[in-house]
Amino acid sequence: MKRGFKHGCNGWSKKTGRNRWFFKNEAVKILMPEKLRKIDTTLRSIGMGSLADEGIKLLNRAAEDAVTEAAPIFTNAITSMTITDAKNILLGSNNAATNYLQGKTQTQLFNAFQPKVKASLGKVGADTLWKNLISKYNTFTGQAVTTDLNEYVTTETINGVFKMVADKESGIRNTPAMRTTSILQKVFGAQDGK
Repeated sequence: MKRGFKHGCNGWSKKTGRNRWFFKNEAVKILMPEKLRKIDTTLRSIGMGSLADEGIKLLNRAAEDAVTEAAPIFTNAITSMTITDAKNILLGSNNAATNYLQGKTQTQLFNAFQPKVKASLGKVGADTLWKNLISKYNTFTGQAVTTDLNEYVTTETINGVFKMVADKESGIRNTPAMRTTSILQKVFGAQDGK
């Protein structure tokens, strides 16, 4: 089971970043931070919707860049899995593998994603764009709104990763056609015959 799951995680994390899954996937797309949603509404009401759209696009690009760091962290969690861990995942709930990965990797993912998110936000100019957005909003409304975009995007990226892992796990457990490796077919096929 380790090899099949490991292969799936490696391919998934590469595909996630390359195909721009965050921005195009409404289930995990990173939106404006809650504290800044008024900015989005205000910018759109004064004809600056394209600026708000660009800000959201850049947040998601940073998430997509960071996701490439997940594969080695997931691989390590999977290769260090014990027989008991594997048995608990196999016989566990529909999200047992997701829960295992989350428990074993969440802190490591945050530490790996955060510098990548920060670099990506700087590389594409998102940090500057967001400062301009917030500044325009504050000037227009007379408020002083601030937020830590790096922490926000990093946290939302991790939430999105585990949402996609949970969806994939559910599919593998419940849809035989999604068992694309022989080991997944063998392991979960045996489960189907219980």
